[in-house]
Amino acid sequence: MGADFLSIRNLTSTPIELKFVERFSLQEESRGNILTLAKNFSRLLANSTRTNNIEGGLSNDAIPFDQEQANVRIEPFTTVSTQIRVFSYSDKERLGLTIEVEGEKHHVQIPVTTLESAIMRPLNEVARFKLVGVYITQESHLAIFSAANPNAWMRELGDDLLLSALSIPGTHNSPTCRLAAPSVRCQAVSPREQLENGVRFLDIRVQPQYPDDPTRDELLLVHGAFPISLTGNSYFRELLLELDEFLECNPSEAVIISLKREGTGRSTDEQLGRILCEHYAHPHSRWYTVPKIPTMGEVRGKIVLLRRFDIPESLKKEHNGRGWAIDGSGWADNSPNATCTNADICIQDFYELPQTQNIGKKIQFVMEHIERASANRYPLGILSPADSDKHYPFYINFLSAGNFWKVKTWPEGVAAKVNPATVDYLCRKHDGKDGDWSTGILVTDWAGQDGDWDLMRCIVGMNAKLKMMYDT
Repeated sequence: MGADFLSIRNLTSTPIELKFVERFSLQEESRGNILTLAKNFSRLLANSTRTNNIEGGLSNDAIPFDQEQANVRIEPFTTVSTQIRVFSYSDKERLGLTIEVEGEKHHVQIPVTTLESAIMRPLNEVARFKLVGVYITQESHLAIFSAANPNAWMRELGDDLLLSALSIPGTHNSPTCRLAAPSVRCQAVSPREQLENGVRFLDIRVQPQYPDDPTRDELLLVHGAFPISLTGNSYFRELLLELDEFLECNPSEAVIISLKREGTGRSTDEQLGRILCEHYAHPHSRWYTVPKIPTMGEVRGKIVLLRRFDIPESLKKEHNGRGWAIDGSGWADNSPNATCTNADICIQDFYELPQTQNIGKKIQFVMEHIERASANRYPLGILSPADSDKHYPFYINFLSAGNFWKVKTWPEGVAAKVNPATVDYLCRKHDGKDGDWSTGILVTDWAGQDGDWDLMRCIVGMNAKLKMMYDT
C-alpha cells in the first residue's frame, strides 16, 4: 500500500498543472472488462514484485464515482506533494488525472498499467506535447516525462552535444534473448526490439571462429564460456544486419557497441581487432572508429565502437598515431568505480554476488554512479580551445550482476530487483545538483520484459534537462 497522498514530479521543461481528478472503482470496471483482466493476469502473477501494480486498465467510457477540481501547478524539474488522497475507500480504486500543459489537456490513470496507459492520452484533437507517466505505487508518486519517439529520440538533440553528455539506455549481453540456460540468458527481447524502444548501447561478446584464416570473418556470439543459444551458433554478422536496418530507417540515431572477446576459443585480442578492421569497421562502413568522444553530429546513422580488447600494432598507428576506436581495454574487473587508463570511460561494473543480500550493495553502487554522472557539466555546443584537451567521459553503469551457482542471483532474478529500484530512484530522487542531470549509460538486463519499458522511458526522459539547457 502506498502513501496516503499523491505526489507529482514534473521532469519536463514546461510547467504543468493537475486540473481534474476522477475516482473509479476497479471492482465495478473489472466486471465489464474481463478481457483486459485476462490479458494481464499472467503478467500480474509474474510481476508481483515490480514497481507498477499491473492490473486491468480502465476503459475510456468508465464512469467515476467521484470527481474534484485540483489546480495544482508543478514547475519544471520540481516535485509537489498534494492533498489528494490516493484512494477513498479501497486500495483497489483507480485515479484518473487530467494534466494541462500550455493549454493542452492530457489524461493518465494511476496506478499506471504499463502497456495501456504509460503514454498519457491527449484530450485535444491536435497535441503538440507527448507525455509519459511512470507511477511508483509504493510511494504514491507520479513522475511525468517528455515522451520522445523511442525509435528516434536522438533526433531532438543538437548536433554539437557530446555523445557522453546524454542519458542513454543500454543492455548487457544484448543478443542473449534466445533459448539458453537461465544463467546465460540476460534479455527478454531481440536487439532490434531494444533499439526500437530507445536502447542505444549494445554490449556484445564475441569469439573469432577461424582466427588464423584472414579470409574468414565469422564471429560467434557468446556469453562467457557459453554460446548464447542452445539451438546452434549465432553470429555477429546477423546482429549487424538488424542494426544496419534500424539505422537505415532512423538516420538521426547513433548506436554504441561495446565489444569484448570471450569464449573458449584460441583467438587473441589482436586477431579480433584485425577481423573487425578488415571485414566490418573498414573506412567505407558506417562504423565510427576515431579514438575520441564524438558529438551527435559526427555519428548520426553510425555505429560507435568502444573496444574492450587490445589491438595490433598496425591499428595503434591509425588516426595520426592516436589509435583506433574508443579504448576500453583497461576495463577494471568487478569494480564499483573505476576509470579506464585513457580517462574516456568511467565504469561501475560490480557483478559478483556471492550472496542474495549483495543485491542491495549492487543497487547502492548503481545509484552512486548515477550521481557521479549527473554532477558533471558538459560543454553545450562546439568545444572551445580551452575545453579541447579536457576529458568528458562516458559514465557506463552496469545494472547487471549474478552468481552462476545461486538460482536467485541469475540475471532475471537480479533484474527483478535492480531495475525497479532504478526506476524508483530516477522518478523520485535523481537530482543533478549543479550538473546536467545525465544518468550516463545505464546497462540493464531483461529490458522490455512483458512490455515494460518504464526504465528506458525514464532514462531517455532525463535528456529533457540537457535539451533545455542547450536550447537556451
